[in-house]
Amino acid sequence: MDAEEQNQLGSRIADARQRAGLTQTELATAITLDRSALAKIENGSRRVSALELSRIADAVGERVEWFFDKTPEAIISHRNLQDPGAVSPAIDRLIELTARNVEFVTARTGQAWPKSQVLDRPGSGNDIEEAAAEARKLIGLSPAKPALNLSAEVAGLGLFTFSFDMGTDAADAASMLLKEGGVAIVNGSLRVGRRRLALAHELGHYLFADEYTIDWRISEQQNDDVWEARLDRFGRALLLPRQGVKADLARLRAEGNDLRTTAIKLASAYRVDMSTLARRLVEVELIDQKDADFIRSVRTTKADIIDHNLVVPRELEAPHLPDPYIKGILTIYRNAVVSAARATDLLFDTWGEDDLPEVPKLPESSIWKFVS
Repeated sequence: MDAEEQNQLGSRIADARQRAGLTQTELATAITLDRSALAKIENGSRRVSALELSRIADAVGERVEWFFDKTPEAIISHRNLQDPGAVSPAIDRLIELTARNVEFVTARTGQAWPKSQVLDRPGSGNDIEEAAAEARKLIGLSPAKPALNLSAEVAGLGLFTFSFDMGTDAADAASMLLKEGGVAIVNGSLRVGRRRLALAHELGHYLFADEYTIDWRISEQQNDDVWEARLDRFGRALLLPRQGVKADLARLRAEGNDLRTTAIKLASAYRVDMSTLARRLVEVELIDQKDADFIRSVRTTKADIIDHNLVVPRELEAPHLPDPYIKGILTIYRNAVVSAARATDLLFDTWGEDDLPEVPKLPESSIWKFVS
């Protein structure tokens, strides 16, 4: 390893340590090394042994090859530019790992990535409504039909969606454009309605070809002059199409349902939370602000579920991996491109080796074919 490579490796180690939220002293203690020695490794003035690098990788939660692989250009150019000092290192690291895994799998399956057109960025409320209507066409939805399996529907456009439990204080979602397609991560700690809105919001980033962002909860006081708020409205329009919501609201009222029951049935049919429903109904001028405030206060109870025969959705419940991604991993595993250990690693340990399909045993010499 020459001096330049040693410097690059040291820089990668420092980057991994910082993203793991560790000081030099904390990492040095974890790997039983003097802090001064770790400092020299990071600045490139001291070589790191294979054993030391293995311990470092374990301590910061990275695979050893991560320190040597060049970061894909898509990841470099789509780093968070919103507020670099205030992002969550965990989701930043997770989106990069997910992007790497997706590119690794898709590059080895030989399958073409689904193509999707790039939409013009909306500049007004009407533009947002038109963009959402166009997006619904792209994912195969009629003007009034609810989106009931959004993760599968957006996968058809090349956006692979993952859900992981990241805690209630973490970001709602993150998305990243790749050279082909993209990936989105949704915080599985959120309630299902909020998870679906977060994904619809990220679909906007994807279709408008935005740079990588980490989207924190968007205040209801924000207006459409703010780009992130426009994307939130795009998400609401995607999940709650004006034509369908208007017809269903009129039908439910004609059946004699009070406002509470109407809200519960609408939220269930379109699988959104009450806050999203209330704001959308105001946007399309179907209710006034007083009714919107009431709807926000409504909570669906177990009795409501039984009384009204409601569906309890589990979409994007963590952990969630997209089906095309799982099928790709099974394909390369069956073709002996990766080992069982590597396959479960790519599956984020949501599967055990016993869950993998049986494949013919290979001779010992075939170990050199494995990537892992």
